[in-house]
Amino acid sequence: MSPTRKNPATAPTGGHPVQELVLRSTRVVTPEGERPAAVEVRDGTITAVRAHDEPPPHGAEVVDLGDDVLLPGLVDTHVHVNDPGRTEWEGFATATAAAAAGGVTTVVDMPLNSIPPTTTTAHLDVKRGTARGKVHTDVGFWGGAVPGNLPDLRPLHDAGVFGFKCFLLPSGVDEFPQLTPPEVEAALAELTGFGGLLIVHAEDPGTIGGAPQRPGRRYADFLASRPPAAEDRAVEGLVALAARLDARVHVLHLSSASALPLIAAAKRDGVRVTVETCPHFLTLTAEEVPDGATEFKCCPPIREAANQDALWQALADGTVDCVVSDHSPSTIGLKAKDTGDFAAAWGGISSLQLGLSAVWTEARRRGHTLADVARWMSAGPAALAGLTAKGAIAAGRDADFAVLDPDAVFTVDPARLRHRNPITAYAGRTLHGVVRSSWLRGERIAVDGAVDGPPRGRLLSARRP
Repeated sequence: MSPTRKNPATAPTGGHPVQELVLRSTRVVTPEGERPAAVEVRDGTITAVRAHDEPPPHGAEVVDLGDDVLLPGLVDTHVHVNDPGRTEWEGFATATAAAAAGGVTTVVDMPLNSIPPTTTTAHLDVKRGTARGKVHTDVGFWGGAVPGNLPDLRPLHDAGVFGFKCFLLPSGVDEFPQLTPPEVEAALAELTGFGGLLIVHAEDPGTIGGAPQRPGRRYADFLASRPPAAEDRAVEGLVALAARLDARVHVLHLSSASALPLIAAAKRDGVRVTVETCPHFLTLTAEEVPDGATEFKCCPPIREAANQDALWQALADGTVDCVVSDHSPSTIGLKAKDTGDFAAAWGGISSLQLGLSAVWTEARRRGHTLADVARWMSAGPAALAGLTAKGAIAAGRDADFAVLDPDAVFTVDPARLRHRNPITAYAGRTLHGVVRSSWLRGERIAVDGAVDGPPRGRLLSARRP
């Protein structure tokens, strides 16, 4: 259902938040679980979570959501905005519009695929200048660790990036080269000196170099070119390095379930390693990818159904910490749709607007709850980035919300999505869960798939002790 309001003339939309606001629902997802509640907001911050039927403060604006579910706004810490330099692939305006339409209220932008990449403080200034005034959600930034920029890591950290991304193999763009094993160790040692976080595209180049590389339309050939062993060996090396240096390492977009026992053992031993997976690994399977359907190409790849089952189990038991989109869009031409050649196509799934619905569709089928989804897609990513004001409906947190009708269904039409290029692996799929609205610090920023008002997001910097 759509929200109904008391005093609709003063509804908090269009740019000026009311001083005091109450959002009421029979289903509010808090850190303690789901319950009927009334969430009080003042000056953009949650001040209290009270009983559903408790009278609101005098003069407060009341938004009654009925039975729609009030979730904490999603935090997506893995988004390629590609702006500036490759804005024809995406851009801050379109990416954050898609995020807001999908219940995502905070985005952390990856340092590559933009020109310049976020590898120096000067480049970070360019990125922030490009984003300023265009963002519908809050936006933060990762820095990059590349050959030769070891002296730039501490200044970037001090300038407020949330951590540093590196690749162990070619990234796909020349301006963001991979690190060699000695360079990874040097970067990690440098970061450990000031408490920095290294986030890693973990595929072993030697393993991939030894795998069969057959161009063409067959998905099975592409899958064979990125075997699970490439992820497993990379994770093994990172875990060993993190243990030896007592360093913080985060494994990006894990698709190989065979790496999970190693990660679980490392966590039991106190190694400071975390791991994420993505909606496409949890909802799509290799068995269903048609030959030539290059919109399904990503690296690492979508694997088989049995592998997917193990990823879900790892989410349930806490081995996997969070679920983020790895929204990595490109133009339709770069997806090689004219040839269907997986080897030639850009690797990336466009899913920023669809992650919540996609994950909820499969989670409900497997017996998980929306409280689980909120933990994986809001609290978990917020904790990874140290966003202590985000990730939960609790007093003192930012009043960031996603309002979801969990039983409504829709069929994905790429032309109706808000990201720049109308291509996605989810085209034609029927999903459960319609995002009715999104709220940022007590202001409604999206309703029924469209942005609501001008850009009101902020540019975030990491808070340092």
